[in-house]
Amino acid sequence: MDDLLRVESLGIKFGDFEALREISFSLPKGLLVGLIGPNGCGKSTMMKCISKLHTHWTGSISIDGECLDGMRPMDVAKVVASVPADSPPMYGMSLMDFVMLGRYPFVNKVWWESPEDEATVREALRTFGLDGLRRRQVSLMSSGERQRALIARAYVQEPKLMLVDEPTSHLDMKYKLEVMEYLQGMAHKDVTLLVAEHDISLMARYCDLCIIMKEGGIFTIGDPKEVITEKLIRDVYEVDARVGFDTDGEIYVLPKKRVQG
Repeated sequence: MDDLLRVESLGIKFGDFEALREISFSLPKGLLVGLIGPNGCGKSTMMKCISKLHTHWTGSISIDGECLDGMRPMDVAKVVASVPADSPPMYGMSLMDFVMLGRYPFVNKVWWESPEDEATVREALRTFGLDGLRRRQVSLMSSGERQRALIARAYVQEPKLMLVDEPTSHLDMKYKLEVMEYLQGMAHKDVTLLVAEHDISLMARYCDLCIIMKEGGIFTIGDPKEVITEKLIRDVYEVDARVGFDTDGEIYVLPKKRVQG
């Protein structure tokens, strides 16, 4: 299977701080991949390198066989979409206009989007259950609605790779599951999604693969039901936990106490 994303010996420093070191992995098309690890381990930094928000890294990143070094930001935006943990205030902007921003890599005219752009946005709003809210101001929407709007905005970029940062951090249980189901559905359409998230049980349930990071490096990569163990939680998070399977065969992680140093 051809690699959609290939990262080789990726490293980046901020002054004397080595944020990432010797990161190497590859991902094929159509996977939902969980990127997990403690705060400060380098998850968001790595995603910013892949989206070319950081440019002073060492090593190599290739997307669909093309080296990121040779790609212009607009070309990157046509294959890579980023979903931030939250959106900045969008006072007065309607949901329709907000999602339309995702079409900017494809808009040829200065002021006007095409009928095809409008059709793409309307289809995305229907896909994510938001079409009835298209005239509502984004600032008046609930957290769950705004999160779906962020995903819809990335979706209309028609990316091959989507980078999603903490998509469920402000959501209740119902909307956590709803958002993950939407992301899983996108992976089934041959989009590869790299999702940084702190809810390990949620990642273990929905993801095809997990990349576990610690202190700027990759600790391990594999099937979440195989690699997420009590020993891994202790080694990576310095927490004693119980890891088990429920009656449906789904893995869960129950933190018990922090490991005393």
